[in-house]
Amino acid sequence: MSLRDYLAASAATVQATADAGLEKAMADAVDWTAAALSARLPVLVCGNGGSAADAQHIAGELVGRFLKERRGLNVIALAANAAVLTAWANDYDYASVFARQVEAHGRPGGVLLALSTSGNSANVVQAAEAARREQMKVVAFTGDGGGKLAPLAHALLAVPSRSTPRIQEGHLALYHYLCERVEDAISSD
Repeated sequence: MSLRDYLAASAATVQATADAGLEKAMADAVDWTAAALSARLPVLVCGNGGSAADAQHIAGELVGRFLKERRGLNVIALAANAAVLTAWANDYDYASVFARQVEAHGRPGGVLLALSTSGNSANVVQAAEAARREQMKVVAFTGDGGGKLAPLAHALLAVPSRSTPRIQEGHLALYHYLCERVEDAISSD
């Protein structure tokens, strides 16, 4: 595959995502995230592998800055704490490692941004279940169909693809949009 073909495939996925009817889910995700952060409630972000890196990217944009100078925001990437991850996974199991942190940091009115290209990552699904118990909103970033996260999500942002790299490219566009809109809302507080 040539570079041109690769980029065309990426662009086609982003276009399919634009055409997927995600406006209401994204508007809700922006509203809930901005409301939580305005109230200084936590926004927790989790995922595995590339999605863990994306979770850290989101936290970096919102704790630091995306496009505007503003106060730091209460956003935690749950995969970023190696001591918690390794202690809990060693002593208990990896499937509940994010749920445990949601239990520790979650608050009613907070938000969980759950990233899983398949929608079926056990630890992300358990985190969503824990977030619902904590009366948090769950925003799921997934691939086509949403997997097991779909019924747990208050807002489902499913990229219409089954290719992991394409889904991650769609997620990047979606969460950059989320960061920009949240930052606009917070900056106007």
